[in-house]
Amino acid sequence: MLEILGYYNYWVFALVLMIGFYAVVARGNLIKKLLGLSMLQSAVFLMYITLSKVEGATAPILQKGVEDQIYSNPLPQVLILTAIVVGVSTTALGLAIVVRIKEAYGTIEEQDILKASGP
Repeated sequence: MLEILGYYNYWVFALVLMIGFYAVVARGNLIKKLLGLSMLQSAVFLMYITLSKVEGATAPILQKGVEDQIYSNPLPQVLILTAIVVGVSTTALGLAIVVRIKEAYGTIEEQDILKASGP
């Protein structure tokens, strides 16, 4: 049982991923779909950060006299920071598009928009 609980980061990743996927697929409200996409992004961020952790590693700062040190890779953290900025930007763009859809159709429900747009 302790072996399963030791992977709680992966369980949280899977749970957040499934909740986000459910929100995107099952919900008709466009705002809820955007929140689901944000949850999917957060799950992927958590996965990358979890995979980049190296047990017993230090920050990759080279020092004189210190050899045979295990360093953690800084690349995943840099990629996640960039992905966070891109995620916030795409969410803001999605919200702006939802506002325009609300102005054009008077609703943000997917089924009502499909009915109003015609066959």
